Amino acid sequence: MTTLDEIGRESALRNAFRFTFENWRGERRYAAAACLSMCAATLADVFVPLFAGQLIDAVATYGDRREEGLAAALAPLGAMAGLGLSAVALRWLGIAAVCVLTLRIMSGVTQRAFARVQHLSTDWHANAFSGSVVRQITRGAWALDLMHDTLLMALLPSAFVLAGTIALLGLQWPALDLMLGIGAFVYVVVTVLLSTRWVAPAARVSNAEDSRVSGTLADALGCNAVVKAFGAEDREEGRLAQTMARWQARTAVTWRRATLNQTAQTAILWAVRIAIAGGALFFWSRGQATPGDVAYVLTTYFVIHGYLRDIGMHVRDLQKSVNEMEEMIALLGEVPAVRDDPQARPIAIRRGEVRFEHVDFRYGHHATPLYDDLDVTIEAGQRVGLVGRSGSGKTTFVKLVQRLYDVSGGRVTIDGEDIRLATQCSLRRQIAIVPQEPILFHRSLADNIAYGRPGATREDIERAAALASADGFIARLPQGLETMVGERGVKLSGGERQRIALARAFLADAPILILDEATSSLDSESEAAIQAASERLMQGRTALVIAHRLSTVRSLDRILVFDRGRIVEDGSHAELLHRPGGHYRQLSELQSVEFVAAE
Repeated sequence: MTTLDEIGRESALRNAFRFTFENWRGERRYAAAACLSMCAATLADVFVPLFAGQLIDAVATYGDRREEGLAAALAPLGAMAGLGLSAVALRWLGIAAVCVLTLRIMSGVTQRAFARVQHLSTDWHANAFSGSVVRQITRGAWALDLMHDTLLMALLPSAFVLAGTIALLGLQWPALDLMLGIGAFVYVVVTVLLSTRWVAPAARVSNAEDSRVSGTLADALGCNAVVKAFGAEDREEGRLAQTMARWQARTAVTWRRATLNQTAQTAILWAVRIAIAGGALFFWSRGQATPGDVAYVLTTYFVIHGYLRDIGMHVRDLQKSVNEMEEMIALLGEVPAVRDDPQARPIAIRRGEVRFEHVDFRYGHHATPLYDDLDVTIEAGQRVGLVGRSGSGKTTFVKLVQRLYDVSGGRVTIDGEDIRLATQCSLRRQIAIVPQEPILFHRSLADNIAYGRPGATREDIERAAALASADGFIARLPQGLETMVGERGVKLSGGERQRIALARAFLADAPILILDEATSSLDSESEAAIQAASERLMQGRTALVIAHRLSTVRSLDRILVFDRGRIVEDGSHAELLHRPGGHYRQLSELQSVEFVAAE
């Protein structure tokens, strides 16, 4: 796994450049057009001071002979006009190429980052703030825009002008050229060192705090219902205030360092300016330079001064873009914990037989495995309940069937095929799941129901809603199936969300079905409706039902009782209930006592 610390050690600047140039290779035409156009446009800044000096000499040489002076001055003036028109046209062409290049790369990088995050493991998502991840991706994409502007529209032309001007000045004034070259070199070195070695580390820390601010905001807003339920608005505001205080302190350090960096750059530029002006005056006083020569030298320096001054700003922008790109580059460097085998093929599940063959499994680096030589077969079309205390291994069982994790040893097969040899998408598209807490997209009811089968017709969606007993409440909504459900389905009740999840599973029509106690937190009426819909949904499918309330598994074909990662009992409801001292019987008796006490 790539971390920000590793990126810092390896050189974030080098990583950012490598990342940028790799993207340019995919858009060679636009990158080349931008580079050539922007460099050619700067030729005007290289040669205009030379022609300006010739114009001054023409005016000074002919004195009162204005017509002759005007005739002599027209040639350099025309050259300046031609260079200016060419510069305008070429710069427009270069900017147009940069715009196309940037938009194409930003779009591609955002999609790649989103795809990478989508394929990262369940554990990774459980440990990540969605708001922070969104911020990292969007900030990284816009950092590419700043990187392109800085490199192609600023630093590349600046370097071209600096090299061209120094070369041209050196032909006539080697001493002044040396002075200018040394000053420019010192300025650039100081600017780069201060920006990368002093400002950048502080910026990296402040960017990390910025991501935490986004994560804190998203966490509180996403759980607003819980905040309101406990009257915890003040508490969340205090939590944000603490996060903002850390962000403010880190950002203040960054800004102070950036200000001192800028001050040092300004001081160096003033020193070079005075040295160049004094040198030009010295040569004029000794008769070794004409007024035009002095004008040429000073005009040249003013052009260089502008570019050097801007170089300081561009280096800061470059470092800013690097800092803001780091987290996205780290995201793109994350390796999914579960990956398709290079030889993986789409799986076609026809019967739905699920088999665990001597499966070992442990979470992460846990010393103790959850499963040790787990061996069980679920026949095709069997309806199987998974029961046991919390942490006994029920949920892990179905996650391994979905291949959200890879087994540590042994294998899981469906219809005799090792699921590690199947593509993950093809596997999961043939396993429908109705979770305990259904998650809906902030889209229409129709879109949510059709998520398992995007090409479904309106009639298919309506039929699935009816089978899930969802058609009644949908018909009462003003916009029916076009009703937007709110973020995570917040505008619907728990029972309504469960019915939409069931309708989605009906429409998916998958050969394997997973039900994660879909009625555990519902009222009796909703529970009865959803239980009836679940019975219809299970028919003709291999069904795995995670049960917390044993009343939901009585009618199933088979029940597996888990305890600490082992299947300690296996049989029907009636068989298990009549085993003296059995785990299932104890759970049943305990729930009966709790029910009576509640009454």
